[in-house]
Amino acid sequence: MTTRREILQIGVAAAAIVAAQGLGTLGRAAAQRRITEAELLHFEPFGNLTLLHLADLHGQLKPVYLREPALNTSAAAVLGLPRATGKDLLAHYGIPQGSAAAHALTSDDFETLAQHYGRIGGLDRAATVIKAVRAERGVDRVLLFDGGDTWQGSMTSYRTRGQDMVDCIKPLQPDAMTGHWEFTQGEARVKELIDALSCPFLAQNVRDTEWEEPVFEAYRMFEKGGVKVAVIGQAFPFTGLSTPHRMIPRWSFGLREDDIRANVAKARREGAALVVLLSHNGFAIDRKLAGRVDGIDVILTSHTHDPLPEVVTVGKTLLVAGGSHGKFISRLDLDVGKNGMSGFRFKLIPLFADVIRPDPETRVMIAQVRAPFAAELSRIVGRADPLLYRRGRFDCSVDDLICSALIEQRDVEIALSPGFWWGTSLLPGSPIRVEDIHNMTSITYPEVCRAAMSGQRLKDILEDAADNLFNPDPYYQQGGDMIRGGGLSYMVDPIRPIGQRISEMKLLRSGRSIEPDKVYVTASWSCASDAVEGPPVWDLVEAYVARRAIISATPASVVNVVE
Repeated sequence: MTTRREILQIGVAAAAIVAAQGLGTLGRAAAQRRITEAELLHFEPFGNLTLLHLADLHGQLKPVYLREPALNTSAAAVLGLPRATGKDLLAHYGIPQGSAAAHALTSDDFETLAQHYGRIGGLDRAATVIKAVRAERGVDRVLLFDGGDTWQGSMTSYRTRGQDMVDCIKPLQPDAMTGHWEFTQGEARVKELIDALSCPFLAQNVRDTEWEEPVFEAYRMFEKGGVKVAVIGQAFPFTGLSTPHRMIPRWSFGLREDDIRANVAKARREGAALVVLLSHNGFAIDRKLAGRVDGIDVILTSHTHDPLPEVVTVGKTLLVAGGSHGKFISRLDLDVGKNGMSGFRFKLIPLFADVIRPDPETRVMIAQVRAPFAAELSRIVGRADPLLYRRGRFDCSVDDLICSALIEQRDVEIALSPGFWWGTSLLPGSPIRVEDIHNMTSITYPEVCRAAMSGQRLKDILEDAADNLFNPDPYYQQGGDMIRGGGLSYMVDPIRPIGQRISEMKLLRSGRSIEPDKVYVTASWSCASDAVEGPPVWDLVEAYVARRAIISATPASVVNVVE
């Protein structure tokens, strides 16, 4: 079983320096000397089977800075709290503040600790861990899974239509993957990339719209550690609602809980001693599903980007949530016999880039796929005065920048930006490069449309987004944070029913109330409509940053939350 000692082992030494010297005098080199690759990878092997899981890379091949959200509702559900700040999370798991583990898992003191501990992630560091585990355990005891949201989120993934990610991940020989943003590459391209990856793409919940036949394999049976392991794939169930129809016109999606139940039963009949759900549902949905579908031993959950340092148990089902953007690899060791699972040991491994050696083969491949774009990726457009980060329940500095750019560049009163969970962070004073702008905006439908919209329509959009966040039933939560608004203010009451959460809407430039029947000129991007026309969002953001030169911490909207 997982021990507190295993969770704390990367944090205690660093915390001791923090206590003795204070954060202000903890140099990055001193901090890094207190963490070693051996400590990060240390694990007492357990049982006869190891599951390795990474997910939500979002096109990131290189190490990144990534600030975790200050409000983590998934962690709140686990802790039984109305919300979970970084300190709540650390106290619950017994992790010292200021430690390496605290920095990897929370937003607390992010700017200071990021300077000390450096970037995290990088597929070449992940490759080092994967190869080390396989060497330790033997390939006949290890399964590696990709939970999806891999082929999207960077300039190189956009320009190569996902080929860069496939080329770099294929040598790591994943045993299976599922998807979400992958589908925005379009039906034909998805099939091409799956063929190139030469790895099972599992998605039991995707059907063709003409005959309702499965598009992909529902599950695959593996023999590892002397037992049969059934892995069922679950793609993002709401893909059809959030993706332009033109990209996947002949595929339908859904949760399909009854089909999961049927596939579990079928796998058991075929002799599976262990059933794993490789899921892109999101943590809240998978937590509910685990309590409703019997027979699933492990759910490798993704989509909601939650880095939880312990396994969450629902009945007899283990939930593993391993973060995003390549910051972590999850390792789950299991003792599985013919009669099922009898025990486990778990570790969430943070990939501190200055500590873990890059795998040479993967590093060369990353350099090769990036080489055609190197000059453009590194071109400096401006500079960030404040911390630029994406994750925030109601607003964030990245979307403040995007909304401000849309208002100026498209000459509108109000801008709307989707509450995406993907996007890396930039430390104060950092140059803003073309690569950074694309890390904030790179999708396959980037057009920024300019349109007239009634005040009532604006309220309906905000109400719909709020219901996605605050609906008490997890099965109605599609993911993402609150849609961002530029140029307006409003009040939101999370506990009220849909249609009654949003009030006191005002136009910031005039201070006047937004009237239901009045028309306002708006700009928005990442629209699911097939009829959207306009310039790509990254061009507008680049022009705005170049004109400003230094980007200041100016909120684009005002959101008042009823506590």
